Formats: sequence, structure tokens, C-alpha cells
Amino acid sequence: MNNAPVYYIHTLGCQMNAHDSERIAGVLEKDGYRKASQEQVKDNDVDLIVLNTCAVRENATTRMYGTLGRFAQLKRAKPHIQIAVGGCMAQKDRARITEQAPWVDAVFGTKNIGSLPELLHKASRTHHSQVEVATQLTQFPSELSTVRASKASAWVSISVGCNNTCTFCIVPAVRGKERDRRPGDILAEIEDCVSRGIKEVTLLGQNVNSYGYSTGDRYAFGKLLRACGQIEGLERVRFTSPHPAAFTDDVIAAMAQTPNVMPQLHMPLQSGSDRILRAMRRSYRTEKFMSILHKVREAIPHAQITTDIIVGFPGETEEDFQQTIDIVRQACFTSAFIFEYSPRPGTPAATMEQIDPRVSHERLERLLTIQEEISRNIMSSFVGREVEVLVTELRGHKDKQTQRISGRDRGGNLVHIGIPEGYEQPAIGDIITCTVTESSAHYLIADPDIRRGDTYELQH
Repeated sequence: MNNAPVYYIHTLGCQMNAHDSERIAGVLEKDGYRKASQEQVKDNDVDLIVLNTCAVRENATTRMYGTLGRFAQLKRAKPHIQIAVGGCMAQKDRARITEQAPWVDAVFGTKNIGSLPELLHKASRTHHSQVEVATQLTQFPSELSTVRASKASAWVSISVGCNNTCTFCIVPAVRGKERDRRPGDILAEIEDCVSRGIKEVTLLGQNVNSYGYSTGDRYAFGKLLRACGQIEGLERVRFTSPHPAAFTDDVIAAMAQTPNVMPQLHMPLQSGSDRILRAMRRSYRTEKFMSILHKVREAIPHAQITTDIIVGFPGETEEDFQQTIDIVRQACFTSAFIFEYSPRPGTPAATMEQIDPRVSHERLERLLTIQEEISRNIMSSFVGREVEVLVTELRGHKDKQTQRISGRDRGGNLVHIGIPEGYEQPAIGDIITCTVTESSAHYLIADPDIRRGDTYELQH
């Protein structure tokens, strides 16, 4: 019988947080914990719950405090359960968390993941909340033990922190100044991933393409992409998120010339109005942004490009918003993450004159409708074409009815695949080349009919 304490990590926010949760899992398992099963999570049959938080938008903050409230009820029913809060909100609001949620056992910052087990042990001994939130990075999180969430794909951090001063963003305050990892350490981690059966890595950074700028090497990121192309067994390389101001032609060339770098680009626009970009303190203008997209599509015609957009930023007029609509129509993004602006205390934009929330919401709905139509048209163009899909989930869309599996094609599109009768069941990490038979705005479906001439080929 295994008496090891059982943990569950609830993650809010971005890919960086998802990757941090892998590190949290790593340090816990090294300390003797084991991951909860889905059944144990459902029944709250756990010894530790870790809430890894986000501070970028107000709804994430609201969700965090709402979740902590539910955890209080759980702790009253099961006093032995420990609660820990980490991530960006812990870094920013440590005093508020311990004041409003005194039942929390441990609060740890973005730079203190490795301290979590000791904080929990001390909380057990003292019966008091333990807090450790460092302001300076002393150890890259990548040096900690890791439990990868996927058997096929891995996040690999190449830098931490951010040197930009966007007026809406709290990230520099909670993640600190940008620090780059050594190229050799990054490549060694990727090689280790591949040796464990990982076929795809995503390079992570707050501004991934400014990698190397701290040492004066503006071409370091392109070199890193090309070096990834030399790693045997590494099928796919992606990266997120680049900053338009630091996007150089050599990166486009590296993407086009390195076969395992995927034809996918997530490039945050934020606004289509140059006036609003200045107010946001984004160090590029729409002409620069569109020129990058043009160059990428010229070098990689089949590239899938996605973006982030904020509507309702302080001072945004209807004219500004119309300019955003114009850029969205011109850019033809495969998809866009569109958000209503929400003020973050401690940022310059929070002190600016705010837009009526009803106006912001109406603009959000309008832009979503336009982007949905663009996405639907782009995705419909895949019907009848072959795509190469890396299997990441064995339970896909409407699995009970269809028994489909799921994965991503080379451009990053989500694809749900039906296995033709009589064919071998794929495993996570397999690659399937198949014919797309249906589409929606957000995913593709491949139910290939071999008798009709559709393609279905499985590669282990």
C-alpha cells in the first residue's frame, strides 16, 4: 500500500504557469508526494492542493479568490488537507492572500518553487501560514525536477522575466527583469526530453525572440532555432510568445530553413491603433507588425498566424477600435485571443481614464464575431487536404460518441481524428497523416474514408 501524500495542482493562466506547474510537481514528487488520480481529485481525496495563480487579468484574480473560498469549505470538512498558493498572484498579493485566506498553509512566489516542500513541512509543525516570496532570481526554475504533463510535448523555458514596460502589464513586477538561460543548458534539456520520448518542444519566454539581447547577440534566437534543427529525434519545435519590436528577418529565415520548426507564429498585436499602441507603450506600430506578417507568409506561405488583442483600453475611441478591425481583416489570423481590458493595480494604465465596461463588452462581441468568420473561412480551406497530426490526447472531441483521438497539425491547429475500422489504435506521440473531412472555427475533423481515397497513415 502506498502511503505517500497525494497532491493536486490547479493551474490558472499562461503557458509559463503551466510549465511552472510541471516544476512544482517535480519538487513535490522528489519530496515523496504522488500525483492524485482524476477520481481522487473529483472526490477531494488529496493531502495537498496547490493553486498556481495568474495576475494578468482581473478575471483570473477573481477566480483565484473564489477558488480559495471553496478550498476553505473543503478544509473545514477535511482539516488535514494543506493548501498552497503560488504563481504571479502570490508574488504580487502575498499579504492580501494570508489576510483574506488564513487557512492557506503556504504562499510561495514565482522564484520560490523549490522552497514549497519545506514551507509545507514548517506549516504542519507550527500550524501557521508560511510565506516565501523572493524578489531576485537565484535559481532558474528549469534547474528543478520536472514532471512533464505530456508524454509527447514539452515546454522548455529559454528565459524568465521581461524588460518591457507595457502600461497594462503586471508581468515585469511579478516575474522580474529578463534573464536568459545558457544555450547549452537549453539544448541539453531538449535532448533529455527527446531521450524520454518527447517529440515536440515549445520554447518559452515572455519575449522569446529577445533571447540573447542581454549579451548583445541579436541573432541568438535564430541560432537557437537552427540548433534545435540539429537534434536527432526532435520532430517539432514551436515558440511563444515573440514581441513584434524584436522580430528580425534572421528568425524568419531560421523558421523557413529549419525543417522541424513548425509553420506557426503567435504574434501579439494588442491593438490596431498606433495611438493606442503608444498609450500601451508597445514599441512597434501597425506598419511594422503587418510587414512581419507579410515577410513570414512570403517565406512560409502555409504559416498559421495567431494573436492577442485587448479591446477597451483606456482612451480607446470608436475610430481606434475600427482601426483594430481593419488590421484584423487584413491580417487574416487563424485565431485570436481577444480580451476586454481590465485594470491591474500597480500598472500605469490603471490610473488612466477607463472606458465604460458596456462599450468594451460591445466591442469585444463585435470583434469576436468578425474573427470567428475569418477563422471559420481559414479552417474550411483545410477540408479535403492532408494534415500531419501529432497525437496528444486519446480522448478527443465527443469521444463517447465518436471514439476520436486528438492532436495538433504542423500549423498548430487542433484536429480530432476518427480511426478507420480495422486500423491500429494510435498511442500518444504517434504521428498521423490524414485527410480533413470537416471543419469549424476552432478545430478540424478527420474521419477518413479509405474506400473513397482519403488518407490515413500511422507513424510510430
